[in-house]
Amino acid sequence: MNPDEAHTNGDAQPAGPRGFGLTRDPFGRLVLIDAEGRRHVGVEPVRAFPIAEPGRHVAICDADGRELAWVDDLATLPESVRAILEEELAARTFLPVIERIRRVSSDSTPADWDVVTDRGPTRFTLHAEDDIRRLGRHHALIVDAQGIRYLIPDTRALDPASRRILERYF
Repeated sequence: MNPDEAHTNGDAQPAGPRGFGLTRDPFGRLVLIDAEGRRHVGVEPVRAFPIAEPGRHVAICDADGRELAWVDDLATLPESVRAILEEELAARTFLPVIERIRRVSSDSTPADWDVVTDRGPTRFTLHAEDDIRRLGRHHALIVDAQGIRYLIPDTRALDPASRRILERYF
């Protein structure tokens, strides 16, 4: 991908036949505008080799995990696109693992969650039920009101009380 193939602004448009644009919607979700002008809301960048080559080989995937765009080297992107991708990738690097759900303030959203993670106890606000996503049969990802992501690698490993709370959302 060459530097002219991607850009961003408030009304991002693709820059070429293989290009794409990036922007954020009013809810802060990442939006990819493909070469045909289609908007893909809620896309997620994923590093292929996050430790060995963090600045290279990044896929941009839709909510179902399908690859929509591939970036060989972030350095070849225009600064505006690179900044958005680097910001999004940095937010994904911090990924506390939920070990126990102590309590949830309400059965409806918004709700305050009191949890224990691998990094210690914390509280966060869940704005909408859509902010809890299943990742396969026994994995889940929770995104709080600040955009911090929390991973539950295996829901079966949670204690029974935590599983009951989580089951309300699936």
